[in-house]
Amino acid sequence: MKLKYFALALPFAAPALAVAQSHLTVYGIADAGVRHSSGMTASNAPSALSSSSVASGVNNTSRLGFRGREDLGDGTYALFNFESGLNIDTGATANTAKFFDRAAVVGLGGNWGQVTAGRQINLLSDAISPVDAVGMRFASFNPNIVTAALSNHGLGVEYGTSGATSGSYRLDNSLKYTGRFGPVTARAMYSFGENAGHTSAQSSMGGSLAIAKAGWMVSGAYQRFETAGNLKLRAATLGASYQFEKVRLAFNTARSEGDTATTSETVQRVHSVGATWSAMTSVDITAALYKVDRHRTGRSDDGYTRAMLFGEYKLSRRSKLYVELDRTQSRAGYQGALNKDRATGISTGVVHTF
Repeated sequence: MKLKYFALALPFAAPALAVAQSHLTVYGIADAGVRHSSGMTASNAPSALSSSSVASGVNNTSRLGFRGREDLGDGTYALFNFESGLNIDTGATANTAKFFDRAAVVGLGGNWGQVTAGRQINLLSDAISPVDAVGMRFASFNPNIVTAALSNHGLGVEYGTSGATSGSYRLDNSLKYTGRFGPVTARAMYSFGENAGHTSAQSSMGGSLAIAKAGWMVSGAYQRFETAGNLKLRAATLGASYQFEKVRLAFNTARSEGDTATTSETVQRVHSVGATWSAMTSVDITAALYKVDRHRTGRSDDGYTRAMLFGEYKLSRRSKLYVELDRTQSRAGYQGALNKDRATGISTGVVHTF
């Protein structure tokens, strides 16, 4: 009789046993601050006026995510990750068209590396992340995110399967391989355009390599994107960082060439350098300088230089207060007609991770 009851219970117990081998993590960032700027709008676009606002994700983008991992044995595992951007100031999702706009992936991994499929960041972002002067903060006006990693390239054309004409920071329908071999991390990515009859249209492909050793990190990537009409965007980045006791130095250079029509292109370059000093256990101070150059067919070259200074005070392992100052100087009319060629901003807020 006991064996009979045990057999009857097995179908109900099996799901519980499977759950016990899986690990689910709910995580996120809640970042809200007050920002005042002169010469920029609340969304950090050039302006002739001043603005003040309660903003979300000034220091680090507010988000809610779910990630899970299951051990399959022999060092092999399955994983998934769903992540949605949030606007703390309004309670709305950051992207009204895609709920899990920041990530939606599933994959397998092992000693051989990891393969993920779905919507994920491009290789330029992966490569810039460890060598950005401000640690990939201030996403809405950090030139390494906005221009170098193509979050907002400003070209008005959808390159790759980004789902937007403003940027190609994340791609749908993509496969990404990540392999870690001692101090070396190698990545490769391919995104399917999924246009019937046109294999390469709206596709993207690239590779990246990073080496970390003795306090140094050297990281670079190249990625090519295509539009549905086979216009091309080619982008590359190379940078390094060095950690010496309480000081971290970082620099990066990036270049992109985007065909905006069959007879015209836009070339953009971003150079950055910065340093972070851990003045105390609870205080970090960062200074950074970015220079953006733009060349467009048939137009004068222009660009801007942006300096940033900010400090973080750690209230705990998960909570920080921050204050940030920035100054932008545009060149040759980059800011647009009637807008100020010089802009300043100040931000202060609190960020909590969970």
